[in-house]
Amino acid sequence: MAVSALPRTMEALTRRATMLRDSLHKSQGNTDGMVAILGSFDHRLSALEAAMRPTQVRTHAIRMAHENIDKTLKAGEAILSQFDLTRRAEATILRGPHEDLESYLEAVDILKGISRFFSSNKNFRSSEGILNHVNGLLAKSSLKIEEEFKQLMSTYSKPIEPDRLFDCLPKSLRPSKDDTEPGNDNQSDHPSKGLETAVYRTPTLVPPRILPLMNDIAQQLVQAGNQQSCYKIYRESRGSALELSLRKLGVEKLSKDDVQKMQWEALEAKIGNWIHFMRIAVKLLLAGERKICDQIFEGVNFNKDQCFAEMATNSVVTLLSFGDAVAKSKRSPEKLFVLLDMYEVMRELQSEIEVVFEGKACSEMREAALGLTKRLAQTAQETFADFEEAVEKDASKTIVQDGTVHPLTSYVINYVKFLFDYQSTLKLLFQEFETGSETESQLAVVTMRIMQALQNNLDGKSKQYKDPALTHLFLMNNVHYMVRSVRRSEAKDILGDDWIQRHRRIVQQNANQYKRVAWAKVLQALSVQGAPGSTGSSTPADLNSSGVSRAVVKERFKAFNTQFEELHAKQSLWIVPDQELRESLRLAIAEVLLPAYRSFIKRFGCKTQMRWTHR
Repeated sequence: MAVSALPRTMEALTRRATMLRDSLHKSQGNTDGMVAILGSFDHRLSALEAAMRPTQVRTHAIRMAHENIDKTLKAGEAILSQFDLTRRAEATILRGPHEDLESYLEAVDILKGISRFFSSNKNFRSSEGILNHVNGLLAKSSLKIEEEFKQLMSTYSKPIEPDRLFDCLPKSLRPSKDDTEPGNDNQSDHPSKGLETAVYRTPTLVPPRILPLMNDIAQQLVQAGNQQSCYKIYRESRGSALELSLRKLGVEKLSKDDVQKMQWEALEAKIGNWIHFMRIAVKLLLAGERKICDQIFEGVNFNKDQCFAEMATNSVVTLLSFGDAVAKSKRSPEKLFVLLDMYEVMRELQSEIEVVFEGKACSEMREAALGLTKRLAQTAQETFADFEEAVEKDASKTIVQDGTVHPLTSYVINYVKFLFDYQSTLKLLFQEFETGSETESQLAVVTMRIMQALQNNLDGKSKQYKDPALTHLFLMNNVHYMVRSVRRSEAKDILGDDWIQRHRRIVQQNANQYKRVAWAKVLQALSVQGAPGSTGSSTPADLNSSGVSRAVVKERFKAFNTQFEELHAKQSLWIVPDQELRESLRLAIAEVLLPAYRSFIKRFGCKTQMRWTHR
């Protein structure tokens, strides 16, 4: 069956192949015809393009001519507008900047734009002439702007009055109305200790509305190449105002010799003023000057740090020279605390100085301030050492005849008390020299050395007394004063209980020695051991019940009264200033003397009239 169907299949395929071949022949014919037609169109278009080419050339030329005409018209309009701007700007320039400075500066900017326009269009026939005219106007404007800058700087560079500066201070630092000098205000010894949150208000040195105009003028001057004129005008105007402000405040330039010649009271007052002036100068005046310098020269291609540095140099040198003179002057114990005050204020102002005098140009003033701080620290440390040595070697011949507290003792103790008012400052001082030990232990070591030097000196002074009893009374009074003062001050926490207990024992030892030495003879008079007539040499009628002759007893009573009266007369001139110690000493003497006296009376039962009087 499959074999019989094969011929029919072959026939069908043959027919289809024949039909496909016929279709291909027809497509080829169509393609050849289309190619012939398209070839004909191409020939015709080429001919048409050749015919239209002259017309296209003429049309392009006309279009280019129109474009050139438009460009020329626009260039002409631009040039005419530049001429119009020049005319209006020239009128403003010739009027000058006094009437309307802002409009004047705008006119200058317009002229600069016109100059740039013609500089970039030099092919214009009259460009050179207009450029010369515009540049001449700019030269005139530069001179007028310089004059205006000078006038403005002069007008707004007046010294600031002290009262205005005082109003910018924290209330705790403002002088009272009755004070004539800022250093005389009723402040604590160390005002900075309570000023961590104190607010200083920077004074207005130049009205804020003027600063933008000055900035514009500075821009114009520098751009015109007049940087040195701008520099000089600013430096002289603001520098003079700053110096006069400080002078009105009371700042004066003093040399080392000037300081050395001053009496201590006068120098102390000037140091107090200087500390006050430093805060005002750095936190108010110099901070304000730095602020306006930054604003006036903001965005100006100008070394404003150098300008500020040269403007402020004279004032800063004047301020620091006094501190330097004090630091280099002859050392003395009373200067220690003012040195610490000065060191304290320089450390307090250090961060402000770093900000105000930032930049390489101001490095010299930063270093000068830091150098003064270190010199004050060094001098203070040396004064410490001097004081310790001076206490131990104090050779004053002053003898307190009554055995009371010596002036040296009270002076040294008060000195030490003041040291503890400066604990935070001393901590900074010790850090300056990087000793590596704890601050409190350093302070304790210094304090102990001073106290030991005082004790050594007192031991030496006590030997000047001819009466041993007064020697011990003197030491008792003075060491007791030291102990009592330490217990009532911050020194107690530094020196510790061991120091207090050790020195209380010294007080007690001297009290016991005084009692023994002073009253030994009196007590001995109440004793009849070994006295003549206390043996069997006397007749029974001359002896009392104790086997002691009445003559001996009477003699001893007489000796007792005489010695007691003499001792009473002498010791009535001696002083034990501390009431508690005085009462304690009286009780201790009574505890020894009264039992001995009563025992003597009881033992001998003597009815001999005596001159004894109870005191």
